[in-house]
Amino acid sequence: MGLGIGIVGLPNVGKSTLFNAITRAGALAANYPFATIDKNVGIVTVPDPRLKALSDVFTKGDRVPPIIPTAVEFVDIAGLVKGAHKGEGLGNQFLANIREVDAIAHVVRCFEDPNVVHVAGQVNPIDDIETINTELILADMYGLEKRIENLKKKAKSNDRDSAELMALAQSILKVLEEGKPARAGEYEMPVPKDFGLMTIKPVIYVANVSEEFLTEDNDMVRAVREYAAKEGAEVVKISAQIEAELSEMSPEESKEFLADLGVEESGLDQLVKVGYKTLGLITFITSGEKEVRAWTIREGTKAPGAAGQIHSDLEKGFIRSEVIEWDKMVEAGSWANAKSKGWVRTEGKDYVVKDGDVLYILSGI
Repeated sequence: MGLGIGIVGLPNVGKSTLFNAITRAGALAANYPFATIDKNVGIVTVPDPRLKALSDVFTKGDRVPPIIPTAVEFVDIAGLVKGAHKGEGLGNQFLANIREVDAIAHVVRCFEDPNVVHVAGQVNPIDDIETINTELILADMYGLEKRIENLKKKAKSNDRDSAELMALAQSILKVLEEGKPARAGEYEMPVPKDFGLMTIKPVIYVANVSEEFLTEDNDMVRAVREYAAKEGAEVVKISAQIEAELSEMSPEESKEFLADLGVEESGLDQLVKVGYKTLGLITFITSGEKEVRAWTIREGTKAPGAAGQIHSDLEKGFIRSEVIEWDKMVEAGSWANAKSKGWVRTEGKDYVVKDGDVLYILSGI
């Protein structure tokens, strides 16, 4: 299971600069609208110091187990303008790309710079947010209205499933008509993916600031936090320019640079962590002399489901799993020592996997 985050925002808010910095993918970033015409995709490995600690445990002489971290797919989506739901600008393409991701990172400009033009002529983060949110709501309304018409025809033939889906679509439409995203509503049943709703996806607001406001909020960031709080969304504050500088440094240099700025984590680390939290994702680990590998699952997944992330056969033939917390494994220094200390537990099919669990799966297939 991977995590796909779409980076969206009005033109010239720092989307492509951020994307280039965190993926080093070389996407075009320019001081004019629609520098991003096609979506740019970058795969970023998720920083996880637990993997190195476990790799050290299983290192034998010069044989170091390779580390395979989990990954996040970042998609830089073309800038949006008013009228996108009608196809204005690059609207149709923009909206189609959003439907493909798991979560939306909505980059909001929270800095003043006369050398970087703003598509609306002035910097107002709340206006920018509402421009995009309105376009997404209108696009969802348009698609949902068409879906309701189709479901009505099927419901007339006493198709019970269609009648239930139509009732759901109508309740969602009422939420959208109030100017709220679909995720703000409470519904009798899960919203099907094939409804294609963009506003059902969780949103992380990314406040792009200048360097001096990395350790304290300016008025624009405070306004974004207040707006996000009303809809229960998370806010990550970053400087795309600082992230660009960090992308050119070694890990050691990056750590020192961030410390000088009074910041503990890079924007990428913050965004990935918040993305996992927003989507309810956690990481479990498999480790040994051959490799140390991280796997992403949804919080609440039971052991057989976790085994299925490794291979479907392991889930089908699941018997039991041996489990130990990663830090206990590091302290023990080996599986043998961990078992002798009684730190390795045997868990069955009902065990709910926790973040940082090290698993050894026993399967009959």
